[in-house]
Amino acid sequence: MSRRERQRRRRRNKGGPARPLFLALGVLTTFAALGVLGAVGWVVSVATSGPALDTIKPQDQGAASVIYSADGHRLGFISNDILRTPITGGQIPQNVRDATVAIEDRRFFEHKGVDFEGVVRAAVKNLENKDDIQGGSTLTMQLIRNLYTKDTVRTGVEGYKRKIREAKLAEELEDQHPGRRGKRFILDQYLNNVPYGTVGGKTAVGIQAASRIFYDKPADKLTLAQAAMLAGLPQAPTSYNPFLSAPKALARRNDVLRRMADQGYISQAEAAKAIGQPLGVKANAYYTQKRESYFYDYVKQQLVDEYGAKRVQAGGMHIYTTLNLKMQQAARKALDANLAGTDRSGSIVSVDPSNGDIKAMASTATYGQFKFNLASQGHYAAGSTFKVMVLMTALRKGVDPDTTTYTSMPLKFDDPTWGPIDVHTYSGSYIGRANLVKATLASDNSIYQQLDLDLGPEEVKRTAIDMGIKSPVDALPAAALGGLTKGVTPLEMANAYATIASNGWRNKVSAVRKVCFPTKLAGFDCKTEKPHRHRAFQDGVTAEATKILAENVQAGTGTKAQFGCPAAGKTGTVDDFTDAWFVGFTPRLATSVWVGHATDRRTLGPGAAGGEVAAPIWGQYMKTAHGKYCGDFAKPKHAFVSTPFFGKYAKTGVKDNKVDPSTYEKNPTGAKDLETGKDGKGTGTGSTKYPNDQYATPPQTAPATTTPSTPSTGTAAPGTGTATPAPSTGTGGGTAPPP
Repeated sequence: MSRRERQRRRRRNKGGPARPLFLALGVLTTFAALGVLGAVGWVVSVATSGPALDTIKPQDQGAASVIYSADGHRLGFISNDILRTPITGGQIPQNVRDATVAIEDRRFFEHKGVDFEGVVRAAVKNLENKDDIQGGSTLTMQLIRNLYTKDTVRTGVEGYKRKIREAKLAEELEDQHPGRRGKRFILDQYLNNVPYGTVGGKTAVGIQAASRIFYDKPADKLTLAQAAMLAGLPQAPTSYNPFLSAPKALARRNDVLRRMADQGYISQAEAAKAIGQPLGVKANAYYTQKRESYFYDYVKQQLVDEYGAKRVQAGGMHIYTTLNLKMQQAARKALDANLAGTDRSGSIVSVDPSNGDIKAMASTATYGQFKFNLASQGHYAAGSTFKVMVLMTALRKGVDPDTTTYTSMPLKFDDPTWGPIDVHTYSGSYIGRANLVKATLASDNSIYQQLDLDLGPEEVKRTAIDMGIKSPVDALPAAALGGLTKGVTPLEMANAYATIASNGWRNKVSAVRKVCFPTKLAGFDCKTEKPHRHRAFQDGVTAEATKILAENVQAGTGTKAQFGCPAAGKTGTVDDFTDAWFVGFTPRLATSVWVGHATDRRTLGPGAAGGEVAAPIWGQYMKTAHGKYCGDFAKPKHAFVSTPFFGKYAKTGVKDNKVDPSTYEKNPTGAKDLETGKDGKGTGTGSTKYPNDQYATPPQTAPATTTPSTPSTGTAAPGTGTATPAPSTGTGGGTAPPP
């Protein structure tokens, strides 16, 4: 064996210089393999530690609820801090899809939920900055985060774990929605659920809300440049917010456009043209502006009462109301035509007698001018409109309005049950002996006060409640002439008279016709609100009242309410002309008109009676609001049945009346009745002797009454705030006010 061979063998036996290197590589490879296996095991462990996609439900992203008028016009949104309006795929423009894929996930249509190339690229970046785990998330993974997990941890080991779980769920989601159609579904879901930034404390979630917030237009109207600007926001909504940093937003938008061109979505020429355009963002109040704000507030409160504040705040509902915008506009026009330029306030409310739907609710108030709605929250003395409650009480008891008579005269005496009674008229004119029909047409305080005492104030209170009055009604003589401690709202009065118009059916008023709730399939499940009705009076009773009140419009205090179609109603005037009313109805619509001052009890001025101030507004409004139908009132199915009725004051008159008969003149010539506006010419059959013996049939016993705990004396003190009722005297005069 040669010396060279022996040396070569010795080197081979020692392994030579390469052996340690190979050994080291082998060891490193072994450890690397073990490390990879360990890493893989850890990834698998993390992935399997989370729930499967089919075991979790997408979280409610929230959405703004929309309130519509009866004809589908938007009145406003109900929203919390999240502004979101989901739209269908057909409403999302292709430019938005393309721009989003180009800037967020260029291999979106190639991967299966996880982009491994993107993961490697992100891993390299993360080695440079271990405190912030970034990159690698596909659109599908982002959708998982936004819709299912809501996990936003970005740092350390937990940040890696989040991404692993998102990747697993993303693959499962893609398996559930395979193919090109599945990709389209996932992309549209992403565009409906990704945050685009916060403006004015409200976060726009979804492309529709973003389009409205930044451009004041629907998503399907976005230009290429606008679509690119919005597509660039989700990665860093605050940094790229065009209202906060226009230069950054512009640079980001142009980057999106260049990537779209590089990836073939648009041509270089299209990109260059769009890059040359300004941002064009437009601050607006789309989600905050309201139409008919007072009515909007009323609707929102009704929803809270029905479904709870938490459900209403969650949003997503489409609410279709009862408001008829044409009627609402007619109401505003009538109020403006008569009250604009004055210091007077006014309100009009219309209710559908067939179901209680509020068709119009208007006032002269500018939203925010008062802390309450004049139509639904303003409480005012009712004046002689409350005489109808006395009339309805009499009719439901079978009192014949044609044959039952009282003597109209100044009243000043002590009733043994109710204490001091003091009733007169401003004009000093009285109609003498008259039946209830004539007393209604003349709005005679004296006769109605005596009738109320004979019927019993408790019975009148019950009738008022049965008609639909919700405000407290005092079982006291003052209520007969509208003297209520708290007063009534125009809405209450419209609905109370609607009970007559509906042939005795009392409705629960409603501003909501239908509510549609969002479903999981991006559709809606709608609930139509059913009318809540109660038979309060026989139709024969309401028909008799309608006949009298219709005559009142034709020849009584309400002549200025005429508009060419059958109508019935009653005027009301409060002491010192502080409030003026006309409440009436047609076969298909009940409407109240109130005129006064919203927060104090100043006079409207001399002669500002209901027949002069409110009735003309009512007639002008109803001429438009009543629609094409001009038919007469329906005949009752049950005839009105009357029985003779003479209570104490009809039987004996007021023998202990303190008014000197010698000072009384029956409708003195030239005396003007302030309710009718007509000169008194002696229209009654009475005389200065107050005849008490002219009866058609023998009298009967008066109804029993309950003695109140405190006799009614003095005068109701004027209140402050939203309503200031006072004891009403109709066309003038006082009566026993509430204590």
